Amino acid sequence: MKTITKHYIDGGFVESHGREVMDIIKPTNGQVIGRVTLADEEDTRRAIAAAKNAFVSFGRSTKEERREILRRLHQAASARLGDLTAAMVEEYGGVVQFAGLIVQSGVNAFLGAEQALQELPLTRSWGETNFTLEPVGVAGLITAWNANALFICLKLASAVAAGCTVVIKPSELSAIQTQVLVEALHGANLPKGLLNLVTGRGDVVGAELVRHPDVAKISFTGSVGVGKSIMRDGAETMKRVTLELGGKSPTILLDDAVLDQAIPSALIMAFMNSGQACAAGTRLLVPKSRLDQVKRAIRDAMTAFPVGDPADPKTAVGPMVSKKQYEQVQFYIRKGIEEGGEVLVGGEGHPKGFEAGYYVKPTVFVNVENHMTIAQEEIFGPVLSVIAYDSEHEAIRIANDSKYGLHAAVLGTDLQRARRVASQIRAGRVVINSMTDDPQAPWGGFKYSGVGREYGGYGIEAFLEPKAILEPPAGQGRF
Repeated sequence: MKTITKHYIDGGFVESHGREVMDIIKPTNGQVIGRVTLADEEDTRRAIAAAKNAFVSFGRSTKEERREILRRLHQAASARLGDLTAAMVEEYGGVVQFAGLIVQSGVNAFLGAEQALQELPLTRSWGETNFTLEPVGVAGLITAWNANALFICLKLASAVAAGCTVVIKPSELSAIQTQVLVEALHGANLPKGLLNLVTGRGDVVGAELVRHPDVAKISFTGSVGVGKSIMRDGAETMKRVTLELGGKSPTILLDDAVLDQAIPSALIMAFMNSGQACAAGTRLLVPKSRLDQVKRAIRDAMTAFPVGDPADPKTAVGPMVSKKQYEQVQFYIRKGIEEGGEVLVGGEGHPKGFEAGYYVKPTVFVNVENHMTIAQEEIFGPVLSVIAYDSEHEAIRIANDSKYGLHAAVLGTDLQRARRVASQIRAGRVVINSMTDDPQAPWGGFKYSGVGREYGGYGIEAFLEPKAILEPPAGQGRF
């Protein structure tokens, strides 16, 4: 039984002023494995004050000083890679084969930011004008539960690279993972007050960060509803915001696709992180002429996506993070059936032999129309909707017929054609023929998928303010 009672404020671990205690539930069996004492407004204000005080000096740090800190953060986090992965598997139920990649990506974010900072010009001049990019100030970083280490490291790396000090509010569902990570980052010997972390509820800690006048910037990953409230409430103190709010990503399978390659790729994109991924490709658009072939290919490929113990390297789909999330996925599966979708594989209830935890059956619907609830709303579970189309033009129209626009994919053998289709999809990222990544490429979405971008130089710029200092030309109006 793990007991967490401290937050990280002003360079050290301090007892919580808040007194609410929450159970930490293991999703594979529903058993209590720990308890965490949640922060209150007073804890949050102490963390903000520490960050504000630290910004006086860190906000004037040099590019090389920040790069050195980023290298130390990478080294400190790298030393706990195994522990961070194990914590994600135990507390979140992330399958080990994917959890390791997520954690590694988070740790590598520090080096990615260091590289981007090296290449990012922070000053320019022309004539008598001098231009600088300056840190915005204290940043509040609010992260989600489905990739805890990734989100914390990514946002922290960009903020530090920009010269901001931070207060992090991770999801309270990730308390064990957060404890391992903050212990690791403490070893980077950071300036006091640069990094502050308080674990608590969004309507308590998150709300205080959003309304507090000493917090200049909010970077948030989570739901559309919370993102809207951050924009609305943050306007009172003119908060700068970056919001990553999820998606309903389309995968367009072109009629020249090789199915024994394309279908496994499409299923990987649909079921990655057990479907609890904002970028999950949960709408598979296929030519009507090949629909029967696609159905057979999906049935055949599903054997490679077994449900099981997330610590087993052979497992592809683990449990949902909580009972609430399990019930939400069940609601959408029932809704899909009610609206006329045909269950090709999966369906309601627990997989056989996994009744004790929050496991769901990886489910594929066919005969789905894009207006159906399961094709429009983010389910955040391993549920894929197969939608048939008549023409390339119609495929693009269906792909864009969504309030979201975070991620998309195009699968086909004619690369020139695939690129043409990709260029017409309204999404922040489009991949071709695989779930590839580039840590220097911008990450974020169109429409309801959010505001702003993360990763690389784009992520650093989100924490910077442009400033120009102008002088009159020589001989004109000088004092």
